[in-house]
Amino acid sequence: MRRVTEAVFPARMGTPFRWLVGSAWATNLGDGIALAAGPLLVASQTSDPLLVALAALLQRLPWLLFGLYAGVVADRIDRRALVMAVNLVRTVVLVVLVLALVTGTVNVWVVLAAMFLLGTAEVFADITTGTLLPMVVAKADLGVGNARIQAGFLTMNNLAGPAVGAFLFAAGAAWPFLVQALCLALGVVLLSRMAVPALPRPETPSHVRRDVAEGWQWTWGNAAVRTLTITIFTFNVTYGAAWSVLVLYATDTLDMGPVGFGLLTTVSAVGGLLGTATYDWLERHVSLANLMRVGLIIETFTHLGFALTTVPWVAMVIMFVFGAHAFVWGTTSRTVRMRAVPMELQGRVGSLYMVGVFGGIVAGQALGGGIAKVWGITGPFWFAFVGSAVILVLIWQQLTHIAHADEEALAAA
Repeated sequence: MRRVTEAVFPARMGTPFRWLVGSAWATNLGDGIALAAGPLLVASQTSDPLLVALAALLQRLPWLLFGLYAGVVADRIDRRALVMAVNLVRTVVLVVLVLALVTGTVNVWVVLAAMFLLGTAEVFADITTGTLLPMVVAKADLGVGNARIQAGFLTMNNLAGPAVGAFLFAAGAAWPFLVQALCLALGVVLLSRMAVPALPRPETPSHVRRDVAEGWQWTWGNAAVRTLTITIFTFNVTYGAAWSVLVLYATDTLDMGPVGFGLLTTVSAVGGLLGTATYDWLERHVSLANLMRVGLIIETFTHLGFALTTVPWVAMVIMFVFGAHAFVWGTTSRTVRMRAVPMELQGRVGSLYMVGVFGGIVAGQALGGGIAKVWGITGPFWFAFVGSAVILVLIWQQLTHIAHADEEALAAA
């Protein structure tokens, strides 16, 4: 057991790292439960497709509304306290929702309001949590640290959480949200045990527009992080376009039905577990630049594979490989960014990056529906393949600079 603990949580990374990972895993389990229970609750309150779609939008919209502001707040106040506070707010909202369900006073508008409040608090929690790892882990260990946190996201949020959420909802509509509240409360308790070094307070008063501009100027002025941010935005446009019709592709083109669609997403998560198990080895033996190049090649040809195949098992193999790439890419890109960005700007630069992530997906989803309507279900996949290939050619040489962004930032300093 001690050997396993050392492999998962190396002693050199310290006790605060273990508390941080434990907290992240607990909250990810709660969020995974909500992934299944949230839509089921909305569907139990209304059959109006517009309101069902609105519920999904209200969970993504806060990223575009408050993402940049959350980055400013993360750079201005005690980060650990901020994460604890917003997760306590989420816990309170869930308790109120549970009481409404138990007393029978719930309606669709109460549910939609809860979704929006939970989504808004999650923006502040996620962005600020991303700034804590560089504060307690050495730059050389950021890859391992991000891999451990991402492993929890895969297993708790993508695999275990939704299954538990659906099971609990079948037992009673209030149960999954009560368990989610307990998971968040546990995350707060674990984080309270974590010691974090003090961050120097800015001498000038905070001004949101100026602070956002500082984060933007630093991002745009650093060639490596600028290219990384543009890359994630543009690739997420192509990804969002293709994935917007994935459920129709699975049910109609592959003829796999609803269960088959669920199987595709599960296979992707299992591929991510392979990426989790091999990331430490990959980081030691493959340059970050080549990790990113291979990953983007895999993503590009994933779209081509889906555009061409109508065979379910082939699609599942593609999805498995894509899942492994998505984990490795996400871990690598977060690590590169964290190493390069000054500690006092982690929140603002990270929030710009995350707004790019979600902004790209939303833009892609809007494009995907229109493309599919004109050119059919495989149209978005052809668009994604061609777009990704063009972007990859344009940034190929820049990936070397991206991978060594921290060295360039150090040299500039």
